[in-house]
Amino acid sequence: MSHAEDHEGTRRDFLYYATAGAGAVATGAAVWPLVNQMNPSADVKALASIRVDVSGVETGTQLTVKWLGKPVFIRRRTEEEIAAARSVDLGDLIDPKSENANKPDADASDENRSLDEAGEWLVMIGVCTHLGCVPIGNGSGDFGGWFCPCHGSHYDAAGRIRKGPAPRNLDVPIAVFEDETTIKLG
Repeated sequence: MSHAEDHEGTRRDFLYYATAGAGAVATGAAVWPLVNQMNPSADVKALASIRVDVSGVETGTQLTVKWLGKPVFIRRRTEEEIAAARSVDLGDLIDPKSENANKPDADASDENRSLDEAGEWLVMIGVCTHLGCVPIGNGSGDFGGWFCPCHGSHYDAAGRIRKGPAPRNLDVPIAVFEDETTIKLG
């Protein structure tokens, strides 16, 4: 093999590598917008977590906020409501599991569903687990919690389904106290 033929092989290899590299860059440039469009938009990212000022929520009342397009019930319960919710035998529940994003695989005891150890604060997604209606709160229904008038689901003071067609307890979203008066959802 002469020196000229060896030089041609090197030039040919360079052209193959350069063409392959340019093709890879062009493919990446064409595919990236398709992949990137699947990411959430800026307005969705902005709503992924919200902070709620609960300083004005009196004992025995509820605040409803909108988070990720759904109502969220934030209830400051009375001692009587806490005692009633904690006295329930888990064997009497339709759904003895807790749909609690903060404590996965927990049972539906009031201690596992409330935001604080004392049980004063309860945060739940306000969507009936039967067909997605919004239950009426403030001690409604047969169990002193929430009542969904659409099909007759009754929830107790801990948001657990007690009677009616709903298959699950009201879901508990990810929530934490950032300070004494602010709850962060998400």
